[in-house]
Amino acid sequence: MIKKTLLFTLVVAPLTAALLIGVTVWFLYQQKYQGPEVVFTVRPGDTFGQVNARLSQQGIISNPRLFHWMARYKQVMEKLRAGPFTIPSNSTMPQVLDVLVYGQPNLSGVTIPEGRNMYQVAGLLEEAGFGTKSSFIDLMKDPSFIQSLGVEGPTLEGYLFPETYKFAPGTSEREILSSMVQLFRRKVGTIAEGHPFLKPHEVVILASVVEKETGAKEERPQIASVFLNRLKKRMRLESDPTTIYGMWENYNGNIRKDDLLRLTPYNTYKIPRLPLGPIANPSLEAIQAVMNPAETEYLFFVSKNDGTHVFTKNYQDHVEAVNEWQRKRTNRTGKSWRQLKQ
Repeated sequence: MIKKTLLFTLVVAPLTAALLIGVTVWFLYQQKYQGPEVVFTVRPGDTFGQVNARLSQQGIISNPRLFHWMARYKQVMEKLRAGPFTIPSNSTMPQVLDVLVYGQPNLSGVTIPEGRNMYQVAGLLEEAGFGTKSSFIDLMKDPSFIQSLGVEGPTLEGYLFPETYKFAPGTSEREILSSMVQLFRRKVGTIAEGHPFLKPHEVVILASVVEKETGAKEERPQIASVFLNRLKKRMRLESDPTTIYGMWENYNGNIRKDDLLRLTPYNTYKIPRLPLGPIANPSLEAIQAVMNPAETEYLFFVSKNDGTHVFTKNYQDHVEAVNEWQRKRTNRTGKSWRQLKQ
């Protein structure tokens, strides 16, 4: 009788207890989140304990102590990813843990159109909720940050590649701008190298001017040819968008005659060379147009007021084209092109 009691105490009882504990743990493991699909956010800097507590409070996990033990056993307590994650209905605790450790956070998108300048890009990033416009602009002008990205020039202007981006909430301003410059490197590669007389950075500068000068993408090679022909002849580019960029922070949407006469490092009505730096973030096609311009003798162009232009080889023909299209614009607006600019 004593032997049977001892056997029960030493063998059967522990086995039974272990079995009960195992069944209980298995049962808790298999318990599922019964609520609707939910977005749960791991904030940057959150500890595992903070995340565990919020998961329990929201009813996503049934046993925070077991969830803690499970994460500790799997050695993933320090591996939770920051960001918003979608937790499906009927998720078990192991599945919830896998989502937070191995899943992709929900991403927010922002589209940077071709030809936007860095001030406009900073505004778009702020609107998308990634940071403040001022903080982005400060970074875009930060010499040490610019140098770390290998960008030539006083700002990141020209190298914020136009594209649709997706970032997790909490992504830093530095990471976002770095991603945009890295995409520029991948997309452009060596395309801007090997120009007959422009350095790669100068190709980007001229491409930004080409981008801003036409709304008709098919005209980019012709526009590029005009500016390259003028540079070869040491003529001023006389591009309105460069004047506007030089006064951007005080630009109210109107350009006057006095503005065209104002000396800035960007105003190509006053400087006989390229602007100090890019005036926008050009498309790949604009860069390709500078590298492979149309073969023309054009030195002038004037807007036809529909996004396209009339191209001419000499000043007299240009004057005639200006007069013709000014007259058409005057008929529509009641003001001449020159009056509109004064």
